[in-house]
Amino acid sequence: MQPPFLLFLGDAPDSSWAKTASGLAQWRAKDCYGQYRLPNCGADLNLPDLNFEEARAKGIKTMVIGIANDGGFIAPNWIEHIISALKAGLNIAAGLHERLEDNAQIAAVAKETGGVLYDLRRPNMKFNSGNGIKRSGKRLLTVGTDCAVGKKYTALSIEKEMLERGLNATFCPTGQTGIMITGRGIAIDSVVADFIAGAAEWLSPEADENHWHIIEGQGALLHPAYAGVTLGLVHGSQPDAIIVCHEAGRKELVGYEGYYNCPSLTDALAIHVNAARLTNPNSKGIGVSLNTSSLNDAQAKDALKRAEDETGLPACDPLRWGVGAIIDKLVVEF
Repeated sequence: MQPPFLLFLGDAPDSSWAKTASGLAQWRAKDCYGQYRLPNCGADLNLPDLNFEEARAKGIKTMVIGIANDGGFIAPNWIEHIISALKAGLNIAAGLHERLEDNAQIAAVAKETGGVLYDLRRPNMKFNSGNGIKRSGKRLLTVGTDCAVGKKYTALSIEKEMLERGLNATFCPTGQTGIMITGRGIAIDSVVADFIAGAAEWLSPEADENHWHIIEGQGALLHPAYAGVTLGLVHGSQPDAIIVCHEAGRKELVGYEGYYNCPSLTDALAIHVNAARLTNPNSKGIGVSLNTSSLNDAQAKDALKRAEDETGLPACDPLRWGVGAIIDKLVVEF
């Protein structure tokens, strides 16, 4: 994608629905020049609100659809705005399941204007099925009690901390936001189910013995909708180390309230570690990552202490206080 970016927040009710835009604003802040919001949008990334002419005047090249809605579809009321952006001279990028190129109206205007459509959920290669053969190098996988609990931010923070310590690490994106942040990776939930494990093997190939692939997790094994994607990723990643992620205070799976509770940290960690031991018998939990953004400092520290007492592992909030304690344990144990 060509930076700088205009982040399309659409009519997202709050920032949690705009997690793609939020991820870019957090990790590629220098490339994010503004936001574009529809009436009644509840999300705000504290970027300048720009129209398309203002965006072009600021040198913006690409409007990024920053919404992660259920089903990954292009909402009908977005189309006129996407078309207007193309006519103003902007390219469009999206990581939705519904592809920009498959929308006849959008594709026609892109062809007419010469605008580029970036569909991040369209793999540009074919993958083999997983073989489960042990690969050289080391691997860390983030897993979760639910979706949208911080798996991506945790993996990015782990890579950042390891590189700052002079360790050899590579973040491996498995979702559209991670791909937008780094310019590489695989949207693992767009891969045919038989080849998810093979795609994960391709994403974290053989490496030097002291190299860590830091793999972004997706979904959760105790989720009624997305466990299948998670399982293939777990088997193909062959993680040596696993970090379980959770949003402090979340009691029920988002979107499944009244039907499914979030599992405990110990239960979530146990099921992911046991699944990983199919292809890596030595896999083990290494830490807990908590999103404590809804808590004050005292409450957050108390939540981290409870997580440590429950699991016997170091617990961190990556964005609040960093992941140093987890890396300390990783260095000692591996």
